[in-house]
Amino acid sequence: MPNLLIVEDDESMLDTLGDIFRDAGENVVTVPTGADALEEFSRNQPDLVLLDIRLPDTDGLTLLKKMKATAPDLLVVIMTAYPQVQTAIQAMKAGAYDYINKPFDLDEMRLVVKKALETRLLKDEVNRFRRERASTAKSTKILGASAVTAQMRALIQMVADTPRTPVLLTGESGTGKELAANAIHYGSARAHKALVKVNCSALPDNLLEDELFGHERGAFTDAKETRKGLFEMADGGSLFLDEIGEMSPALQPKLLRILEGEPFRRVGGTREIRVDVRIIAATNRDLSAMVEAGTFRKDLYYRLKVMEIGLPTLRQRREDIPLLVEHFIALHSREMGKQTATFTDPAVQMLMNYSWPGNVRELRNVVERAVILANGDAIDRKHLPLELCKAAVSESFQTAPPFSLDLTLEDLEREYILRTLKKLKGNRTVAAKKLGISRSTLFEKLKRYGAETKWS
Repeated sequence: MPNLLIVEDDESMLDTLGDIFRDAGENVVTVPTGADALEEFSRNQPDLVLLDIRLPDTDGLTLLKKMKATAPDLLVVIMTAYPQVQTAIQAMKAGAYDYINKPFDLDEMRLVVKKALETRLLKDEVNRFRRERASTAKSTKILGASAVTAQMRALIQMVADTPRTPVLLTGESGTGKELAANAIHYGSARAHKALVKVNCSALPDNLLEDELFGHERGAFTDAKETRKGLFEMADGGSLFLDEIGEMSPALQPKLLRILEGEPFRRVGGTREIRVDVRIIAATNRDLSAMVEAGTFRKDLYYRLKVMEIGLPTLRQRREDIPLLVEHFIALHSREMGKQTATFTDPAVQMLMNYSWPGNVRELRNVVERAVILANGDAIDRKHLPLELCKAAVSESFQTAPPFSLDLTLEDLEREYILRTLKKLKGNRTVAAKKLGISRSTLFEKLKRYGAETKWS
């Protein structure tokens, strides 16, 4: 609900304006003097000020300048009973949004206030967009000290320096393809324009076509007005097509024509539209296999892969895990308003031993969970998901001898018992004899491991 400050020394006018805009749903504060206005302004900065130019303790232009010095984006409408051109010019030069002469029609005042509040809303939206874009631009840094990460960063920078070249980002789910797209766009000469994103798998064919190309009024039943598509919105910038492998064969030739510099038409339209857009596509599927199967156009595939960047899995850059963990801890601690915690060495080692099928996205989720559970204390293995710990120990045995691992005796015992049972096809009696323990002791250990039903 908008906050409106009315500064007017005429008591009757002050009451009238206050009642009108309170009835319209605004939060209204009315004051008769400049001193009162400054006090209210400092306490609760309004969205709009209606300011009389003649006040008992100051003049409106002086008050306007003081307010604008503190809040440059503040909207102020000057009211005056002295309609002099020079006064209007001075008010507008001092930063007034508008100027209205007394006596004024109340409907005219309502319209002026309505337009001013719409402008306020638009400014807020623009500022929010700028903040979000600045925040996104800052978050494009790809963290990691490994050689493979350094190579990826260098390749992304080379691609960013060629702002017209199509880019194909490939890699498993969770490897950071959207982050790479951000880095390419915001590191390029297109950074001042929009980066528009769409997930091709999230929309059915007809809706995806409408999203990409827009439609003309009356193109279909619900098309009550003309609507621009994402290609037009991204003009001068970049369009990120995530999950490009899910795009239907019917839409693929239209995308190819745009990549070749050809114009397109909105759905139901006849006018040809040209755009200057860099395409950044991403997929976790094997497009070459899809080409062989006939589900993805060969010519589109080769046009997209002019510059292909394969994003490494987290398994291929394990040495980056401690740095990523540190980053995610700081991020989630700040978001939750918690004291920044640290991982213990055994917990970090457990993360290093795990294969991370969900890649960086999975790591981020695990760290977020740990920050919640640890509540500011040191993060140990007990704060990690049990299944992750079990898998990490099991995978460690596959890749290294036990004595080379940073594992506890309990970890080693558990793994040895479970492997013995697996080898003996779950025969507890034979397994207990081989392990040199009683069958009841074996059962208790399995119960502690949560595996008593698996080997029953």
